[in-house]
Formats: sequence, C-alpha cells, structure tokens
Amino acid sequence: MSAATTRSRTPDRLCAEAVDLARAAAEEAAAPGIVGEHVGLVSEGDRVVTHFFACRELGYRGWRWAVTVARASRAKIVTVDEAVLLPGPDAVLAPEWVPWSERLRPGDMGPGDLLPTDAEDLRLEPGWTGEDEPPPNSVVSDEMAALAEAEDAEVTAGPLAAPARGSIAAVAEELGVRRARVLSRYGLHIAADRWEEAFGPKTPMAQAAPAACVSCGFLLRIGGSLGQAFGVCANEFSPADGRVVSLAYGCGGHSEAAVMPRPPQPAPPVIDETRVDPFPLRPASDSGSVPVTADEDTEELGHS
Repeated sequence: MSAATTRSRTPDRLCAEAVDLARAAAEEAAAPGIVGEHVGLVSEGDRVVTHFFACRELGYRGWRWAVTVARASRAKIVTVDEAVLLPGPDAVLAPEWVPWSERLRPGDMGPGDLLPTDAEDLRLEPGWTGEDEPPPNSVVSDEMAALAEAEDAEVTAGPLAAPARGSIAAVAEELGVRRARVLSRYGLHIAADRWEEAFGPKTPMAQAAPAACVSCGFLLRIGGSLGQAFGVCANEFSPADGRVVSLAYGCGGHSEAAVMPRPPQPAPPVIDETRVDPFPLRPASDSGSVPVTADEDTEELGHS
C-alpha cells in the first residue's frame, strides 16, 4: 500500500475537527430543525472529509446530511465543498424504476386507457405483403396445401374404410359438422346476446376505445354465422383476452393505437414578455387631435 493511499484513508485532523462548520453548512441547506446529531465522518482523500448528520425530516428515515469539507495543502483554513442529502445504509428508498411496458399486467387496462403497440411487435405481422404469393400461414399457401394433401393421404390410406364419396356422411365429415345435434337459431341468438352484453359496443371500455375490434390485429375470426359479428380477442393485456367479443367492441390495446394522445397545450400568455414594444421618447407632431397649422403671429413670439 502506497503512502498516498494511507494518507487518503486517514482523516485529516483539521477537517475532522470542523464539525461546527459542517453543521452550519447543513443547517443553511436544510430547513430549521431538520439537521440532527453528528453520526460520523469518512475520509474522501487527502485533506477531504465528509461529515454525516442525522436527518429529522419526515419521510426520510435513515437519510443523512453529508457535508464535505476540505483544505488546501499547508493551509489551516477549512472550507465547505458541498452539502447534500444522501441515503444511509438503513434508508427507506423508492423501488427501482421499471418501464411501464414491463409493469403492465393482464387486467390492468381500464376504460379510457391507451396501450400503444410497437411497430416491431412480435405478436403481429403484416396482413398483406403486396405480392402475389400468399403469406406462409394462409390456408391457400403452398405449404398449407401440401400439408393438407399429406393429411388426406394418411387418412384415405388407413385400414378403415372412408365414407362413400358424395354421401351425406362424407360431406358432413369434410365440413366438420358430423355431430348429432347443433345449435338452433334460438341457441345462437341467446349466445350472441350474452357476448354482446359482456363485450359489446355499449360497454364503457368500448365507448372510450380508439377503434373497434374489426380493425384490430389481435382479433381471431371465428367460423359460422356468428363470425360475421364476433371474434376472439388474443391480446394478453386486453380485459377481453380469450373471450368472444363483438366486432364493434374495442379497448385501449388496439393493435393500431401506436400514437399516444398529445398532451393539452397551455393557453397563450396574456402578457407577451418575449417581444419588445418600441415607445418613442417624444410624441410625433401629427399624433394629437388638433391639426398643426402655421401661424405667422405665433412664430414671431416663439411658439410653434
């Protein structure tokens, strides 16, 4: 260990004795009665010492007033460097700041809240590319067509006999409706009424939404006749995540709500202090209400 390091860790005697000077600086920076007892000191370097005083301010439990004093080489006068309020080892501190995008949890969104989506959100992809080739996840793409053909080949090549082509059973199996019973018109209507009441356009969330679900990228379409009016929400931050929603429903988590609303602009100041209005020292000759006329008699007497 070098001599300089040894000196820096040993508090300077004159700086360590300047407790009253440090307390006066702390009381000048703080409100009256806030600076408490002297709780210690630490050497910051050669002839530089920081004194700590307890803080009696409500809400700052464990904080300390830190006053750094120093003196020049071979000088006997100690001066104040700075006085600040610092947290101590047992201080009550605010939790670490976390961005809102990481604090948000499903169910936190309420009516009127707006959740902008990133342009590069991994949960979304372009609905169309402008090319003739369909997207990879499209039902008419080459990959999906080949997969469908492979699945059909496996089914038809099995040991079980397939229904005769053209029969009602074969058509029903191809359409996916080979069930004993299906929903009646009455069942469809009461289901639509329930979904419309829970996640419809008349709810407070939909009334304050920036747009409807029909234009949202998180909406999953459903088949059947109800697909013309309903879909399934797939936004995890939406209150309707995993629920059947009306196409006229909406919330602040719309996929295209990428622009936050502008803050309200303050009214212009009544007095404009940024502009200078010129004021002449002498009024103009034609600024009065009486016109200027030349009078020979008054000119001789010295009047204008």
